[in-house]
Amino acid sequence: MNNDIFEKCYKFEDAKRAQMLGIYPYFKPISTAQTSEVIINGERKIVCCSNNYLGLTTHPKVKQAVIKAVKKYGTSCTGSRFLSGSLDLHEEVEEKFARFIGKESAILFTTGHHVNLGVISSLVGKGEVVITDKLDHASIIDGCMIAKYFGAEVVRYRHNNMEDLERVLRKYEDKPKLIVVDGVFSMEGDICNLPEIIKLAKLYNARVMVDDAHALGVLGKNGRGTAEHFGLEKETDLIMVTASKSLASIGGFIAGKEEVIHYIKHHARSLIFTAALPPAQVAAISAALDVIQEEPERRKRLWEITNKMLKGFKELGFNTRNSQTPIIPILVGGGEQGVLTFWRMLYDEGVFASPVLPPAVPEGEELIRTSYMAIHTDEQLEFILEKFAKVGRKLGIIGGSGFPKGRIIKIKKKKMLPKKIAQRFLLGTKRWMRKLFSAKF
Repeated sequence: MNNDIFEKCYKFEDAKRAQMLGIYPYFKPISTAQTSEVIINGERKIVCCSNNYLGLTTHPKVKQAVIKAVKKYGTSCTGSRFLSGSLDLHEEVEEKFARFIGKESAILFTTGHHVNLGVISSLVGKGEVVITDKLDHASIIDGCMIAKYFGAEVVRYRHNNMEDLERVLRKYEDKPKLIVVDGVFSMEGDICNLPEIIKLAKLYNARVMVDDAHALGVLGKNGRGTAEHFGLEKETDLIMVTASKSLASIGGFIAGKEEVIHYIKHHARSLIFTAALPPAQVAAISAALDVIQEEPERRKRLWEITNKMLKGFKELGFNTRNSQTPIIPILVGGGEQGVLTFWRMLYDEGVFASPVLPPAVPEGEELIRTSYMAIHTDEQLEFILEKFAKVGRKLGIIGGSGFPKGRIIKIKKKKMLPKKIAQRFLLGTKRWMRKLFSAKF
């Protein structure tokens, strides 16, 4: 029996085999700025998988703020916020964000993932319950796993199913409870039923935390997210936001009552034991918040694009699930082989999208995740629709009898991937993805 901890590393060949076969869809090296068009391995691609919703990563004001911050503060804080890493810049942007989102206070973490790890695990402990939607983001799941380690109970309810949520709340009526939900679900593109969640939370004495990673800058009259979208800003206890999407940077906020934020900043391990966000990234966030308020036309353009693409895909005959936002999933089916075939054919046609495999989605519901930016041109949008139509018809997903069973994968060099080899690779990929995305509570 081999007792080397690295043995599993030596045996992990699924990703390398996929790379050799030309159907590996991950870690593509982009050699240009993150805009609607990029260069990957010397080839031009139109991007429809970015979370840069308002297109602020190349905004002149944001870039200038970064340059100014580096000149004044240097490149790093070299310590955690808890000790030597806090700058006046951090506090200024926290105050600005809290004002913008309509809360008393906010704290800035180094990543959005760290926010969910730190907030959930510091607020929910022994004898307490955290309740999540089954399709919540992996960072929420990870935060719940840490909370469980410290004695919390973790329960999930069926996606956007308010009857199931009430069943859970009723079961734990006598325990302190935190409901954590995505405002916009990152794969499906639908919006949580926040009005009913708030109503049930009040009825069963639970608190509500909304992860607005994909909603800030997108939803609401002023781009303040899901709570503003529904007019429930005061009723939503905690609002979490990542800075790596509409805010053109990296990092994450949690905002709420001053006493709650004060408690989190003194108990969240992912804040206390992580180096502070560098000044350049903080400055980018601050400038992006200004642009969101100063240029509402960007959000208007984003929704024009969203409506155009939703209509376009539906008219072509694609299934876009329940999407209501710039995240538009395209249901492909056909198993892992089906979605990877579709992804690779799109990629060869010049469209850079994201394949989503089980268990990130249920078996038989494999999809291509697309998302759009305010900086997409009409010509680029037409190009995307044209290529989706071409590949969809070729594979029989639209205008046909469905994805052909047993189809082999055709790659750019005109080589064919035999069915048996493809199936062997995909079986390994399924095991790998299941381990990556699944969580047992």
